[in-house]
Amino acid sequence: MKILNNKWITIPLLWVIALAVWQLGAWIYGPDIIPGPVETWGGARELLSDGTLLKDIGISFYRVIAGWSLGSLVAIPLGLIIGRVAVIRVFAEPFLNFIRFIPPIAFITLFLVWFGIGEQSKVALIMYATLFIVMINTLVGVLSLEEDKVRSARSMGASEWQILLHVVIPATTPYMFTGIRLAMGTSYMAIIGAEMMAANEGVGFLIWNSRLFFRTDWIFVGLISLGLMGFITDRIVGWVGRKVLYRYGVVGSTPAPNRR
Repeated sequence: MKILNNKWITIPLLWVIALAVWQLGAWIYGPDIIPGPVETWGGARELLSDGTLLKDIGISFYRVIAGWSLGSLVAIPLGLIIGRVAVIRVFAEPFLNFIRFIPPIAFITLFLVWFGIGEQSKVALIMYATLFIVMINTLVGVLSLEEDKVRSARSMGASEWQILLHVVIPATTPYMFTGIRLAMGTSYMAIIGAEMMAANEGVGFLIWNSRLFFRTDWIFVGLISLGLMGFITDRIVGWVGRKVLYRYGVVGSTPAPNRR
């Protein structure tokens, strides 16, 4: 069965099987419960024709990118500081290990009270969803650094700032990148929850609002849109990591081409 090792055969085959199973479910339960691929495509064309789908995708995408970027920018320095300063780590670790188990969805109501019903509350929620994942991955990266490397740099006269820039950050970069990539998935989960409860636009609102019209095909369109958004952004982030950060040991989920 060597032919199944060829991804150009196995991937289309898997998609054909998935579509067949999907269509079989639609025949068994009816299009009102499980709309088939044809009905879903019809719903997508409706939403595309008046611009609703593209508008909702754009708004959700903006919220995720804004909150995820800001959260990562805040989390990386905090993770480096907590990892390098033992006194701060003693106080910060119990707090981190307590609050990181509170899911972002639980903060939606509070964030609405604190930041209002506008964009700030959604972006803040994404920041929260990103912050602890990136921070803890960075912290683990710093703690995993071999102390001999730091001592060697120090013995050669490097200052603490030079050690941070030329030893700690390069060695921690793969951990940071892994945290950033994981946080992207959490960001999508958080924004959809927020848009379902407190928004008038976005993919989460589209999915939630579709129940009022019993348009399960629109719900499927929203779900597929989310999958595509997550897949595309993850691929872009992975590609950037492989191209820009390869020398720091960052690798993607797909095999990188051989390098000399």
